[in-house]
Amino acid sequence: QVQLVESGGGLVQAGGSLTLSCAASGDTFSNYAMGWFRQAPGKEREFVAVISQSGDDTPYADSVKGRFTISRDNAKKTMYLQMNNLKPEDTAVYYCAANLLLATTWPIRYDYWGQGTQVTVSS
Repeated sequence: QVQLVESGGGLVQAGGSLTLSCAASGDTFSNYAMGWFRQAPGKEREFVAVISQSGDDTPYADSVKGRFTISRDNAKKTMYLQMNNLKPEDTAVYYCAANLLLATTWPIRYDYWGQGTQVTVSS
């Protein structure tokens, strides 16, 4: 098992930047594919970006491509999401997730989830 804790959320103006972190504990972090997902009020949880165990494969949602960067540091057991040029539509609770198989974009494939961190972008 792995335990996940997100941090770094907050309130930012449109056009600003934030960096989210996801710290893992428990099982060997490098065994897990990791992902960032988000959920806005009244909407379903959606894929943002995922990263393979080695970090070589990093698919992004079209809505964030070119603005967000996912990365991981296996030695520090931490995953990151650098978010630039934030837009009001990026407002959501952001969750990190882990699974032992593939860096899939489907939330249902992830076995472990953090508690989420709120990101609010004002216009």
